[in-house]
Amino acid sequence: MTFEEYLSSLKGKTVGVIGVGVSNRPLIEKLLERGIDVTARDKKEDLGELGQALTAQGCKLRLGSEYLADLHEDVIFRTPGLRPDVPELAAAVAGGSVITSEMEAFFAVCPCPILAVTGSDGKTTTTTIISKLLAAEGKIVHVGGNIGHPLLCDTPEIAPEDMAVLELSSFQLMTMQTSPHIAVTTNLAPNHLDVHKDYQEYVDAKANIFTHQNAGDIAVFNADNDDTVRQAAKAVGEVRWFSRKQRVENGVFCENGVIYEAANGTVTPIMETKDVLLPGVHNIENYMAAFAAVRGMVSYETMREIAKTFGGVEHRIELIRTRKGVRWYNDSIASSPSRTIAGLNSFPEKVILIAGGKDKGISYAPLGPVVNDHVKLLLLCGKTAGVIREAVEQAENYHGLEILDVADYHEAVAIADERSQPGDVVILSPASTSFDRFANFMERGQVFKAIVNELK
Repeated sequence: MTFEEYLSSLKGKTVGVIGVGVSNRPLIEKLLERGIDVTARDKKEDLGELGQALTAQGCKLRLGSEYLADLHEDVIFRTPGLRPDVPELAAAVAGGSVITSEMEAFFAVCPCPILAVTGSDGKTTTTTIISKLLAAEGKIVHVGGNIGHPLLCDTPEIAPEDMAVLELSSFQLMTMQTSPHIAVTTNLAPNHLDVHKDYQEYVDAKANIFTHQNAGDIAVFNADNDDTVRQAAKAVGEVRWFSRKQRVENGVFCENGVIYEAANGTVTPIMETKDVLLPGVHNIENYMAAFAAVRGMVSYETMREIAKTFGGVEHRIELIRTRKGVRWYNDSIASSPSRTIAGLNSFPEKVILIAGGKDKGISYAPLGPVVNDHVKLLLLCGKTAGVIREAVEQAENYHGLEILDVADYHEAVAIADERSQPGDVVILSPASTSFDRFANFMERGQVFKAIVNELK
């Protein structure tokens, strides 16, 4: 089905779009252009100029606390942040409504192969690496999902020989009935348990990235992660592995500081890990996952060139500045303990860590021992300050690490600046979500960077 055919199939039907966010705005406007009856629903009380513009185009608005009331449209586009089993959606389905999403519609109409990445950590970096590898080989790459921009309305400009590279979250995958040609799962660990019923539901949602594949498709898994190993047993297509700890027969592995590719009984060295510009063993894993996914499409030379030159994605162990010999890093993406653990493990020296934010139902116990091993001064703010402190102080290796509670990032930066010495590292790696004080991790990172850059 082409995008035009998809739009034609909606004519004469009522369409509800839940969430007037970035991913759904182009869709709403395109539907209105075709004269389709659209009701846009959002929990915000006022959409300002955007709401006025949509109303002028003929869009009906349902805003505020009752935005899901009388949900009855023939076709309803669910925002990824809304669980598919909320009572209002269940009642709509019982009444005959069809529930879909911008991403599900894109899978139905995309004319080119789709490569998608999911996982608990490393999704964005791995997706970005893959897109850069393919682009360097001359492919026209369309990046979307959780990063890039909404692709559904771009499909008329996408050619069959192009490649769509997507980052997909558990929320997007929960209701997916289609899987990409190439699926990558970086790793799995408890995450988003404030939204998912339990860890199993989270794992099951992630599995949709490969469970609807065909025999000719490819699924890439982390051989060092127990949950992804269990998932791989259910894959129907070709399984490729990546591993930092063991040799694999089909995929990419690391041994004695060298990254190798294993395929068809042959093992070939790709590059030395010391030449990878991004710091941290987790980024070695991200590169191995990417290399395994693009095998046959990207040369070793291109792999080496990208790994040696790509400086990383904003808010992911991003070097802000070096001042008086002190390096300041923004790792605002670290919204879970596992992400902060990976960030701390990226540095050989002990760091000054700024952490804390909003809890999302994950145990902080694993973070405590790592903080004690890798941190020289811990500065805490936000709602999770207390649970992080407790995890650190109750760890067996706690030996009096200095922990200070601060009111905000201004105070944290001032203290870190005063206490740091040449050669030190100061890093914001919250181990928590941003929603206690910020709209998202990007805003959190931008605020932190601005404060750091204001230091004279």
